[in-house]
This record gives sequence, C-alpha cells and structure tokens, in this order.
Amino acid sequence: MNLLRNPWLRIAFVLAGVVGVVAVLWWRGPSWHDVASAFGAVRWRWVVAAVGLNLLSVIARSLAWRTVIAQAMSPPRPRYPLVFSAFSVGLLANAVLPGRIGELARVAVLTRRLPHRRGLWATLVGTVFAHRVFDLVPVLLLIVYVLVVARIPTWAVSSLLAVVGVGIALLAVSVIGARRHERPVLESLGAMRSLMTMARHGLGVMRSATGAAEAVAFQVAGWTCQLLAVWAALRAFHIHTPLDAAGLVLVLMNVATIFPLWPGNVGLLQAAVALPLTGYGVSYARGFAFGIGLQAIEASVGIGFGLLFLAREGLSFAMLRRMETQGEDEVAAGAGGTGEPERVAAGSRRG
Repeated sequence: MNLLRNPWLRIAFVLAGVVGVVAVLWWRGPSWHDVASAFGAVRWRWVVAAVGLNLLSVIARSLAWRTVIAQAMSPPRPRYPLVFSAFSVGLLANAVLPGRIGELARVAVLTRRLPHRRGLWATLVGTVFAHRVFDLVPVLLLIVYVLVVARIPTWAVSSLLAVVGVGIALLAVSVIGARRHERPVLESLGAMRSLMTMARHGLGVMRSATGAAEAVAFQVAGWTCQLLAVWAALRAFHIHTPLDAAGLVLVLMNVATIFPLWPGNVGLLQAAVALPLTGYGVSYARGFAFGIGLQAIEASVGIGFGLLFLAREGLSFAMLRRMETQGEDEVAAGAGGTGEPERVAAGSRRG
C-alpha cells in the first residue's frame, strides 16, 4: 500500500503507459496524413454546437448533484453556484490527472466553504456516490437503445452486456442501502465499512420519490445533451451517421474511461471510438480524428470552467494531487470534519 502511494512510482507507471500508447499508435495507428486531412475539413459551426450542448450537459448533471445534496444533508446547504464550481473543478481533475481524483476534489471544494459540522465529509462523499448511482438510469437506457438499434461489433456486445449486469446490480444494492439510511453515518470501523456507511448516508435521497425523480430527470437531460453533442461532433467531421451511431460512440467512450490509466486514456479512447464507426462505413483514420476532436470538445468545457473555478477557489494542481490520499485518510478515519481540506486549501493559497 505504501508503494502505491509513492508519487514517483505512480508517475513512472503513468509515463510507461503513455510511452506504450505512443509507440503502438506510431507503428500500428491510423494514417496520420489522413487524420490531418480530416481535421482540415472540420465544420466549426458544428463544433460550437457540440461545445454548447456539452455545457448544457454539465449544467444539468450539476443540478442533479445539487438535488442529491439537498436531500442528503440538513441546512445550511451549498448554493448552486458553489455546487457548479465544485463540479467543474472535479471535471478538471478527472480530465488531467489519472484516477478518479475529481470525485474527491468536488467534496474538498464544498467542505472548505461550508461551516464545520460532524459528518460533513462523509455525507458529501455519499452524495457523490449517489450522484453516480443516478447516472446508471440514463446509461442503462442508452445501452439498451444501442443494443437494439446500433451496429455493434461482436467484441463490444459482451462488454456492454457486462456493464448492464453490473449497473443493475449496483442500482439494486443502492436502493437496499438507502432503506437502511437510519444507521449512524460513523458507526462502522475499518475503511471499507466506513465507505459503505458514507454511501448509504448519501443515498438517503432515494428515500424521497420526488427528490429521486428530480435527480434522475436532470441526469437524463444531461446525457441527452451529451448524446446530441456527439451527434453534432460527427457532423463537424462530415460523418453522416444516424443517431444510434452517436449513442454507440457515447457508450463505448465512457466504457473506455471507466478506469483512467493515464490522463484521458488518450489513444485508447480514440481506438474505442474509431473501431465501431468502421461498421458505418467510416474510415479508421477519419474515426480516429473524430475521436481526438470529440475528446477535445468534451474536455473544453470541463477544463475551461475547471481552470476558471480552480483559480477562483484559490486552489492549485498540487492540492488536487494530494486529494486522493486525503480522501482515503478521511474514509479510513470515519471523520467528517472540514479541518483537513481547509488546511490543505489554506496551504495552497499561501504557496
């Protein structure tokens, strides 16, 4: 465990992965001349439309998280501008750093702005978990739609069926956990049991039918905007495929980034996007170029707003890198105070 926390070892692992991907792309990748030609013919009005739709998706998903927070914790609750700020910083961290540090970054931004109270960190970690659970509803609907109407490569069918099975299991476990919400948040001993009680506490929103429906509705709206953004990005690269192709791309790009081995899983994501598009008559090089453009479009909103709010909050990338260890320590201790996030943030401002 200590080796895994060694920053030099983790940097070496990421660099080795990046070097390996670059080597594979150089020798076994697409025709880079054709990739460059695809970028030369991009229609920028469709790019602007895709960026705008991605922004609407971020707004809708942050509103879903605010709904979960409002149901899971008592006043005072964070106002929506602060929730949007924290959500954007989380998107930035997930885009530029390996792992899912962005989920903890969200919590740290909120805790440093809210009054100290017992169990705050634990509750907010639970809301992040619950927010991800509500993601399962539109994701499962999208996967079923893709399985029914899209031209899916044989190698992808088993992966999508596995995602459906795991998603249904997680949704069932989450509903059962929400019914046991009355147990004290900090009752458990040990990191794993503490994490489970945090998740159960955050999932208290699922005890409210109105709150759950509102959160799901925002998540569905967010994923719908993201689907339309992929469709618009396809048009930007002169790829005139039906909406089910956009759905297939959206599903597979999310599968490719479930476990971020290096920032953005660059290379792996493009291959996951380009290969299924060949079934729609799109050349691998054009599909790969589209994958690069799509990732840039997706990242433009998260990174752009994330940098803006990172500066506004007076935080630094050094703090983002420390959040993973900080979050593990909070979970293991079962502590909910804001003291540690505030100390880290204060240190970053002084630096």
